[in-house]
Amino acid sequence: MAKNDKPLLIKRYASRRLYNTETSDYVTLDDIASFIREGREVQIVDLKSGDDLTRQYLLQIIAEHESRGESVLPVTVLNDLVRSYTTQATSVVPQFLAMSFEMLRDGQSKVVENMNTMNPMSKMPGFEAMQAQQRAFMKAMTGGISGQWSGPSGETPDAEEAENLDEIKKQLAELQAKLSKLS
Repeated sequence: MAKNDKPLLIKRYASRRLYNTETSDYVTLDDIASFIREGREVQIVDLKSGDDLTRQYLLQIIAEHESRGESVLPVTVLNDLVRSYTTQATSVVPQFLAMSFEMLRDGQSKVVENMNTMNPMSKMPGFEAMQAQQRAFMKAMTGGISGQWSGPSGETPDAEEAENLDEIKKQLAELQAKLSKLS
């Protein structure tokens, strides 16, 4: 569904059925959750009274997800929310939550952007050595049936490549020794 500046209007009939005014069909809470996940804002109103029921239905969607084990909200957060209804903090909590979620959305987009430009594994100790070992292994495996080391065009390794291979073998032996100590 395309993003739209105008919220999708859902009307609730007396029978409690929800009616999508754009597509002229009935929808479920799961459908409404899908619209929201796709980036669409929704507004749910009672057909008879005109009351805005959006908050009520959004809370119901959250409650259903939580009851199915799709927990997003830790119990401590739920406790704090309940407490906020009985204290003077109610004036601060909505603004805090709104700002927190805005920061989360901004942060998520930056994380996704960074994940595409940088490999998070690269900060792991020994990652470069592991990559070098993988490259050497792949070269050796594709070098020929005889198992003799050969470069990309079939030539034998020069002194630098042989030295790199020896270093990789040494690092592999060290990693294996460390792993055997952990076992």
